[in-house]
Amino acid sequence: MKKLFASILLLAPTILFGQVALQGTWRTDMDQAKLSQKPYTFSLAGGMYECTSCVPEIKIKADGTDQPVTGQTYDTLSARMDGPRTITLTAKKNGKTVFEQTRTVSVDGNTLALKSTSYSKENDQSVQTEVSLTRVGQTPSGANGTSGSWRVNKVSETDAGLMTTYKWAGDELIMSQPTGEGYRAKLDGHDYPYNGSYTIDTVSLKRIDDRTIEETNKRGGKVISISKISVSPDGKTLTEVVNNKLLDRTSTFVSEKQTMEAEK
Repeated sequence: MKKLFASILLLAPTILFGQVALQGTWRTDMDQAKLSQKPYTFSLAGGMYECTSCVPEIKIKADGTDQPVTGQTYDTLSARMDGPRTITLTAKKNGKTVFEQTRTVSVDGNTLALKSTSYSKENDQSVQTEVSLTRVGQTPSGANGTSGSWRVNKVSETDAGLMTTYKWAGDELIMSQPTGEGYRAKLDGHDYPYNGSYTIDTVSLKRIDDRTIEETNKRGGKVISISKISVSPDGKTLTEVVNNKLLDRTSTFVSEKQTMEAEK
């Protein structure tokens, strides 16, 4: 009995440290992100928009009207050419706008600026994102200037898309974001509902070590991504390595723990 009690005492501080370290509000610093360099490839030519790096691939009329698509987080997509160097895309799910996006290529054709607004599924919160991409290879002949293969260079995003809060309720971890996305799950490897997302509908968690958990996200029973979320020994930094299984991309994100004043 004494040995069992001693073992429990030895284990308790470690488990508690892992919980305390993760609990709190975190803000992702996109300047520290290491983003997948696998190219994105799409084109607008001959009145058609095509995305060959999408899974599944997309090919629709580029006439500005909502076109049906399958296998995506949205069920219609419209594409419109606004000039030789600019296109606009709008995605919807059940008639509700998921995102609006404008892509503009530089005069020299080597840099693509992408500006988008994504809309929450759960509330009125929206997220504005700006992405800078660098061309890989040549512009396809006869295509809009935005066409081709591109690697992500830099991403910036409004705070609503960067803030995440974790807290413990007994043996359950509760995650929430300003957009209304979140979950409540045990670290037992079982699937639990993931709320407020067009991309994910279930999540499962498991403990890797004292400061690391693994999060598996699914949609329709299919694994979308697997993330390893680790807290630094000093408890100030959270590193998340995201392996997007659907798109075969791996990216690393670094978040800083917010002070109590900042959280308020």
